Amino acid sequence: MSMSDAFKDMERDNKIPLFFLVFFFALIAWGVYYIVAYTPEISGWSQYDVLQKEVEAQEKAAAATVVNENPYEFDPKAIAEGKGIYAEHCSGCHGGDLKGEVGPDLTAHLTYGETDDVKYESIARGRPGGMPAFGDQLGRDRIWKVLSYVDSVREYKAKP
Repeated sequence: MSMSDAFKDMERDNKIPLFFLVFFFALIAWGVYYIVAYTPEISGWSQYDVLQKEVEAQEKAAAATVVNENPYEFDPKAIAEGKGIYAEHCSGCHGGDLKGEVGPDLTAHLTYGETDDVKYESIARGRPGGMPAFGDQLGRDRIWKVLSYVDSVREYKAKP
């Protein structure tokens, strides 16, 4: 009797454990489900649709939390922080004293309006003709702090 015949005789009565069979067929069923559920040609599912819905939900939430007035307007700590942010990001165009070098004078009448929400939009989204958008770079709170600083200088200028 050869070695392979002896091995066949030893394994002839050993059955595959039931757990392995259940696991094997469950794995096949899961694979079929996955292919059917996540193949766009079959199910219509698309990761781009999911992403678009998430982005729309975030935009709605952001639009609902838009603040029209500066929450840091008279906060000395925020004004000091805003001065530093202004020096880093804004003074290159608007000058260290807000009088304007490349950009307009921020202590004078503002072209697009004097209200907090309009000034915020000017910084966050930019304006045609040279003002770049800083919304992604600075974020909501830092923009409001810059506006606190600018408004504090404008208020000081307005006082006799």
